[in-house]
Amino acid sequence: MKKTFWYPIVFMALLTAIFTFVLAYMDYSTAERVAANEEYELQTKILYVFDIDFEDSSVEGVDRLFNEKITLEDDVYIYQEGDSIEGYAFPVAGSGLWGSIVGYVGISEDYSTILGLTFTQQSETPGLGGRIEEEDFLSQFRELDISESSQGEYVVYNPAPGGNVDAIAGATLTSKSVANFMNDDIHSFLQERRGE
Repeated sequence: MKKTFWYPIVFMALLTAIFTFVLAYMDYSTAERVAANEEYELQTKILYVFDIDFEDSSVEGVDRLFNEKITLEDDVYIYQEGDSIEGYAFPVAGSGLWGSIVGYVGISEDYSTILGLTFTQQSETPGLGGRIEEEDFLSQFRELDISESSQGEYVVYNPAPGGNVDAIAGATLTSKSVANFMNDDIHSFLQERRGE
């Protein structure tokens, strides 16, 4: 009777220990590759924000191009062509419908134009709010003039007065959230840069 009682407990404990060891080993052995993939993805997204095309999409090719044109200072990516600064990319973040939305927005050196937008994290509903990562939505932020924008109103959805982009149909809360945190973060960035 005692044998039957302890056997499943010992068996499950041994099985748990084996699988825990296997998972820990796999996590350790792939950590470097995971970090390299995350770095590659971030580099491609920052290049996208600045609309920098890359012919060589290999890890080495993207890394080389990124290091030639982009530098990082205080969480702000700076895009340079030779000695000339072309723009800045800084983080934007806020709450969406289902969780945090994190991304980067690029702005021109004279702070008059949004160069591009990308997202690095979002958990919105696929086919609805998740469409914020689609090119149709992101392309609206390419070369978006904000020089005439009133204080804090850089992204305004059509058909509102001063509207400059379209919201995602069926994803009102996500669209509003993106506009709100982008406006807040752009305003904070510009105030800090202009010393206001």
